[in-house]
Amino acid sequence: MMKHAVLLMVGFFAVSQSVLADVLIVADEFPAMEVLAAKLKSEENISSKVISQKDLPEKLSAFEAVAVYIHKDLSENAENAFISYALGGGKLVLLHHSISSGKRKNAHWFSFLGVSLPEGDVNHGGYKWIEGVSLDLVNLNPNHFIMTNKVTYPQHIAYTNANTSLPRGDLAGFKLNESEVYLNHVLDPSRTLLMGLKYIDDKSGTTFMQSHAGWIKAAGKGSVIYLMPGHTKRDFENATYSRIVLNAFVYKP
Repeated sequence: MMKHAVLLMVGFFAVSQSVLADVLIVADEFPAMEVLAAKLKSEENISSKVISQKDLPEKLSAFEAVAVYIHKDLSENAENAFISYALGGGKLVLLHHSISSGKRKNAHWFSFLGVSLPEGDVNHGGYKWIEGVSLDLVNLNPNHFIMTNKVTYPQHIAYTNANTSLPRGDLAGFKLNESEVYLNHVLDPSRTLLMGLKYIDDKSGTTFMQSHAGWIKAAGKGSVIYLMPGHTKRDFENATYSRIVLNAFVYKP
């Protein structure tokens, strides 16, 4: 009887582990996602499969998490599949250009995420992307698993923000070089903020300190996690940021 119970427990554990290890990464630029997949395996023993959106399986519900790293057009089929996956109980991890100006033409993507990218001058609230830059990222939620589990912050960064409910002062953070910054995402309040950005524009001297560099929100029975950095594989090789990304997959909402 005891032997039978042990075998059942071992079998249950094995099934649980296989489900946890089943992560799908959907991308249209692959070197960065190969770095992420390798880190998922080596640091968390989570196996993953990297595919293009044209190769999406019919159902995503079998995956413990689905990550999206699509720079160019997001197809209607993929858009609908990702939304249905999250609403049905899945964990959707959106990286970098999963929120970008090219997605404005998608019918449901931004309304589903509660995000808008306003047109107009960046100094008057208009959305802008700038590549080949250095930027600082700060921990806005020091009590959240994603921002703390095994994370080592190498520096403290002077940070403030118009949102008085957020931390300010010398915040734990890290720097990314030769990266890309997205300015003036507008978010509805239906989310928990995780990470802020600080960017100094070399041309104008303007300092931008904004709070949309990382967040998590409920979506139907599931959840959506967004992390803004990820311009190239260099970002995912950064020890602090890669740990935060791994935490997004490990985290149980």
